[in-house]
Amino acid sequence: MTTVFEDVLTHAQKPFVNEPFTDFSQEENKRAQAAALEQVKNELGRSYPLIIGGQEVKGENTFTSVNPGQPDQIIGTFVSATREQTNEAIQAAAKAFETWKRVPAKERAGYLFAAAKLVRQRRFQLNAWMIYEVGKSWVEADVELAEAIDFLEFYAREALRLAEEQPITRIPEEDNELVYIPLGVAAVIPPWNFPCAIMAGMTSAAFVTGNTVVLKPASTAPAIAYQFIQILKEVGVPAGVVNFLTGSGSMIGDTLVDSSDVRFISFTGSREVGLRIYERAAKVQAGQRWLKRSILEMGGKDAVVVDETADLEDAATNIVSSAFGFQGQKCSAGSRAIIVEAVYDEVLQKVVEKAKKLSFGDVTRPETYMGAVVDANAKKKILEYIEIGKGEGKLLLGGGEQGPGYFIEPTIFAEVDPHARIAQEEIFGPVLTVIKAKDFENALDIANDTEYGLTGSLYSKSAEHIARAREEYHVGNLYFNRKSTGALVGVHPFGGFNMSGTDSKAGGRDYLLLFTQAKAISVKK
Repeated sequence: MTTVFEDVLTHAQKPFVNEPFTDFSQEENKRAQAAALEQVKNELGRSYPLIIGGQEVKGENTFTSVNPGQPDQIIGTFVSATREQTNEAIQAAAKAFETWKRVPAKERAGYLFAAAKLVRQRRFQLNAWMIYEVGKSWVEADVELAEAIDFLEFYAREALRLAEEQPITRIPEEDNELVYIPLGVAAVIPPWNFPCAIMAGMTSAAFVTGNTVVLKPASTAPAIAYQFIQILKEVGVPAGVVNFLTGSGSMIGDTLVDSSDVRFISFTGSREVGLRIYERAAKVQAGQRWLKRSILEMGGKDAVVVDETADLEDAATNIVSSAFGFQGQKCSAGSRAIIVEAVYDEVLQKVVEKAKKLSFGDVTRPETYMGAVVDANAKKKILEYIEIGKGEGKLLLGGGEQGPGYFIEPTIFAEVDPHARIAQEEIFGPVLTVIKAKDFENALDIANDTEYGLTGSLYSKSAEHIARAREEYHVGNLYFNRKSTGALVGVHPFGGFNMSGTDSKAGGRDYLLLFTQAKAISVKK
């Protein structure tokens, strides 16, 4: 075994601790991030191949990834994979699976620990790729990078735990054991909004458990995924274990999902695409010998509820951060503020005042809080919702666009009916809907009255209200007196109910079980 793996068990014995965030008030860190931005800027505009079975594969048809704040700045040019190339990637993964599934968990975990070390060393460079490619602020990019490290460190330890002797009831006449074995080839389809953390987490969870992967990153964020693929190559992950496939989901997505050689699909993205995957994966194809597993995270219409006992200043501050962090482009974003009538006017005034102060513009500058939304299609959709909102509520702030990038002002609508479209449908942009509730009971009813159930917050000092919300606030991640975003790996296992997905609990002790199957072995004495 190479030196990469010699200290795996020693490293794994150290308790998991979340990666600290970078303090950009320190001049040293500020200079390092600025230097990394300049370095990555000089690397923009390159062409990137597919990676199939460890080989670089080029193609005639290509597309570009661009900077959403400066769309004439090309991040990179990528191959639009064909259906034939998609099938080649699936076959490369299937071939690699025959040997990879026999690799000991210690060795597989070692690759994750080694990758985490390289990601940590290249922190500022990877931050820079996110800042350029998807418009993350310095802080948002760095927090995500820390989460990517957390996923690698946490899932490596989890793979080792699952490889240990499992607790079962013993009987004298038999030797029995329960082992977790891999499923097979995975189609991993991550989102663009967390293009480093969620992408790395979904991919590493799949291959650390002995599966092989066809990774199809979002077309708006392939450069970041390519950087991760290069890190896996550097630490020695064998060819074919993770294959890199770029292109249109409409062109190659169905090929991936429908393939009889794909054992499971791990997807994070929109409700519409998730439901399409769920339906297609359920159909048994010719030659298919298993029921495909779907691991889906599909968004939310999350609420921050404020009752009359709450710390109103703190509530207003975190309504704003929940709604407008990364331009509201988070499945956990608090896009609804539900405020009881007794404190509605006071909280609303504070929210509008705080939102007016948000810095807005070029995210390569450290002081910028909000940048552009991810692309022209997102901007168009969000502006259409803003027009709908003008007929459904009172526009108190924003509502406009700025150019030449895909900039939309932080937007607040008040006096909105709980059943209005802007209060029910996921907008995925910097749009906050503020809803007045008669009392706490009414607020809780409104919070639950959507088809989603991902995250939710309650600001309250009432022990009675908190106890009731614990039981009745139907979301996968419930927070008291804190914002609805910012789940930490290991601390807040993440996943939601209803149309928010399969409650897969990423970053929790249940997650890797989704990528395995349990085998009971009995030997009569």
